[in-house]
Amino acid sequence: MAKLLYQGHGSLRLRTDAGTVVYVDPYAGEGYELPADLILVTHQHYDHNAVEKPAKKPGCRIITEKDALEGGKYRSFSVAGVALEAVPAENKNHPRSKSVGYLVFADGKSLYFSGDTSTTPEMRALADRKLDYAFLPIDGVYNMDIPEAQECAVTIAAKHTVPIHMKPGKLFDRERAESFQAPGRLILAPGEEIEL
Repeated sequence: MAKLLYQGHGSLRLRTDAGTVVYVDPYAGEGYELPADLILVTHQHYDHNAVEKPAKKPGCRIITEKDALEGGKYRSFSVAGVALEAVPAENKNHPRSKSVGYLVFADGKSLYFSGDTSTTPEMRALADRKLDYAFLPIDGVYNMDIPEAQECAVTIAAKHTVPIHMKPGKLFDRERAESFQAPGRLILAPGEEIEL
């Protein structure tokens, strides 16, 4: 069974049952000792692209928004048994042409890592994908605030929605996390790992 570690801020680590290791937006917290097969970067802000942090297997693939959004087209990839699709991400601080989110499929589970974003029109179509997990920012400074993120959670309709990227300069903010109300809400603290 796949396991997901929340490292804090917008950083997460996915480990499949077969041992494939995927890091998303490496930067925060601990837990970078497992060698990566795949590193995903949603955009080039320093708090999302510390690709030097994770240990890496030979042939580790690093996919950034530049690879994922090529010529205006959102691309799909398959790496070490993990399938992924790039999807739009944008707001006033993150231009659509330089930001993406990722849909990741592994061990029969589907996960939406939104990256730094506010509401996008494409989120409506995500409900049809019947996603298992959605990870949404709630800081209200660089991204959408809690009420907007709650609306996005309802629109996306994943089984579980996890608030991340909660407060500038902090890995985690329990009060903000608790304030986020959505069906299937799941709160993870930095260093907490769950079975998917």
